[in-house]
Amino acid sequence: MSLRQKRDNGSWRARYRDDAGKEHARHFPRKIDAQRWLNEVTTSVTNGTYVDPRAGTITFAQWFTQWEERQIWARGTKISAAQALQSTTFADVQMKRIMPSHLQSWVKTMTLPAETRQTGLAPSTVKVRYNIVRSAFKAAVADRVIPLDPSDNIELPRERRSEAAMTIPTTAQVAAALAAAPEWFEAYIGVCAFAGLRLGEASGLQVGDVDFLRRTLTINRQVQGENRKNAEVVGPKHGSERVVYIPARLTEMIARHVEQVGVHGDEAWLFSTGGHLWNRGMAGYYWREARAACGLDDFTLHGLRHFYASALIASGCAVVTVQRALGHAQATITLNTYSHLWPTAEDKTRTAADGLMAAVLDNPADSVRTQYN
Repeated sequence: MSLRQKRDNGSWRARYRDDAGKEHARHFPRKIDAQRWLNEVTTSVTNGTYVDPRAGTITFAQWFTQWEERQIWARGTKISAAQALQSTTFADVQMKRIMPSHLQSWVKTMTLPAETRQTGLAPSTVKVRYNIVRSAFKAAVADRVIPLDPSDNIELPRERRSEAAMTIPTTAQVAAALAAAPEWFEAYIGVCAFAGLRLGEASGLQVGDVDFLRRTLTINRQVQGENRKNAEVVGPKHGSERVVYIPARLTEMIARHVEQVGVHGDEAWLFSTGGHLWNRGMAGYYWREARAACGLDDFTLHGLRHFYASALIASGCAVVTVQRALGHAQATITLNTYSHLWPTAEDKTRTAADGLMAAVLDNPADSVRTQYN
């Protein structure tokens, strides 16, 4: 590294060579500024945070594409990543020039209507896209493409509390949906409502996954995709492989489906139409037909999974029990989603006190005999 005066205008030339031997130089009107820059470079080299100025000239889209290719992602995550990149407003900006203001403006854009949508994206969708983009920036810092992460401390839209955002059908409404559904769709609703399966997990069921004697369902695959063209059978979400213990009447419902509707292919798929497994679009269409027939327009198929979870919680099941039944990778996911359904300490205290008062006031004679006998 060197510093010397150059040019007739008196500017100072500071230069250094990187690990590859390439020379980098800058000119400053004042010696103190040139020396400060050299000191900063020296410090970054010493503590291992040095970033080659040329690395940051790559655009965000170019870096994101390179980073994405190295990720081990399920198909659904790949789709979400593509949507996140497509939504960014700084895809063609050089990495070293992207500022926190770029990220904040992008987040605000996602909350507003656009040509392809009448309203802004849901806060949860904005959060998913932001987290993917932020992961790309963190990787860029780790690979020394940029020295700092511009995605830190970005304000996201406030998400609705889970109890406000969650719509859970009642037992009467689920019964109405089952009564309105055609025979070949009844068991599908059953495994969603009484075993808590995700849509893709239900679509991926085979007869061999059902143990009719032990009354269990084994979940080890799912169908992903929105239509016949892109539907594919893949492994379940990470941590979602599980055995679900199901009621006897659900095994009877599945057995009746096998007998009266039949199965498909050498694998004996439980649900298919014309040889095609039920992708998200098909299953959603059949559900909308069934719910419209009984006036349940507010509920999605995923609402049946909430229905199942709420029933487990109401019956006194512990967090870990619900987590395993639903196939959540971590108990924190279960708590974050359903914590409002568990009775609080205040609820338990009130219930215990109610029982105590009932024992004393409703049967005073028995209380006296117990005390003095």
